[in-house]
Amino acid sequence: MKEYFNHKRKCGQDASAALIRKVFFITITIAIVVMNCSANIFAQENKVHPIFMLGANDPKGEGKGIFPGRVVWCHAPGTATWDGTDGNWFDDRWNNQENCDWLVRKSLIELTGKTDEASAWKALFTYFNRAHHKIGGYKAGEKIAIKINQNNTYSHANSEEINISPDLILAVLRSLTNKGKVPQNRITVADPSRYITDDIFMKCSKEFPKVIYMDNSGGDGRTKATYVKKAIHYSSPNGNLAQGIATPFVEADYVINMAILKGHVGQGVTLCAKNWYGATDINADWHKNFHNNFDQSENGKSKYVTFVDFIGHKDLGGKTMLYLIDGLYGSGMVNGKPSGKWNMPPFNGDWPNSLFASQDPIAIDAVGLDFVSTEFPNAPDMNYADGYMLEAATIPNPPSGTKYAPSGQVLTHSLGVVEHWNNATDKQYSRNLGKNKGIELVRVEK
Repeated sequence: MKEYFNHKRKCGQDASAALIRKVFFITITIAIVVMNCSANIFAQENKVHPIFMLGANDPKGEGKGIFPGRVVWCHAPGTATWDGTDGNWFDDRWNNQENCDWLVRKSLIELTGKTDEASAWKALFTYFNRAHHKIGGYKAGEKIAIKINQNNTYSHANSEEINISPDLILAVLRSLTNKGKVPQNRITVADPSRYITDDIFMKCSKEFPKVIYMDNSGGDGRTKATYVKKAIHYSSPNGNLAQGIATPFVEADYVINMAILKGHVGQGVTLCAKNWYGATDINADWHKNFHNNFDQSENGKSKYVTFVDFIGHKDLGGKTMLYLIDGLYGSGMVNGKPSGKWNMPPFNGDWPNSLFASQDPIAIDAVGLDFVSTEFPNAPDMNYADGYMLEAATIPNPPSGTKYAPSGQVLTHSLGVVEHWNNATDKQYSRNLGKNKGIELVRVEK
């Protein structure tokens, strides 16, 4: 039910249309639960793949990064071992911290082509600074904000629903401080729209007490979020959508976007682009928030999408040096417990046990969409879920004709590259097939 009401609010449609959608989504939700109550709610049998804006290996846009369009997929079986019944998925006994450290380390090394973590961080900082007309790597005093996804939290108490993995956050902090040489007190871990729960705070603050942990309420060792008002100028009329941006992102020199591999009613998926919504001055009570222009057209017609403004904003996507997607558990739905082990190869009835990394904000979401839509093709609103990716990739001439200018000036360059893999077995993108364009998926097995 939470997914439907979230969908209803964001659509901004008239009352009669909303009522029709309510009946439709309630019916679909009930049908899914009834048919799949004893197994993965989106079992693989008898499924039809969603319809996308783009076909296989038809890249659009301009790849970003040291290796343009590169997305690293590290897979470490045995990292996530929750049995689905005993305790919570985030409990220490079900998660291998050593493997999480490996996932972060290998992702950085493969993303940059370096041989060790320290060199990888130096390469990331240097590349980012060069792209922003600055010289060198990280400098003393510079700030880093890490946007995590705590969408399914309601207080500082732990939530059994899927959120960011505490072990992966700890692994990122270890790597960033020990190898990236960034002082603890220059790092902010934040979800200004929700709560940093005890499972994260207790684990990370024990090892990194000087890191700033910022959430919506503050207290209990957390810092309360503050905002810069009217920091976003939406590129199309967007109703009463939140315009403020949390202060750590406005003040940051660098940002890391740390999303989760999961579906979402209304948009099909919630990956790095939608993760930015939690950096705005929305209410912790999701009922009170607007979600205008988050959804794609149901008939595939191109339209303005808010996510593109997030990606192109100078203090959000414009400051991001690294995109990560937590795929330890993954889920077909936005909320609730992780929705079940994955059937697609190479998971074969196990949790995904994966971490995805990229410098390209569009490429990483495109890869995430291919994974989620293949495993959960009947999840709500998967059709045309690549619409915002195509819009962002094809700036300054997106299919909708929108002139995106979230920071006041019209964007004139592609924000990244989008395409779909050739098939779910081979998982080959254009650069994997020898072309000098598109996405390159680098797979690393432990």
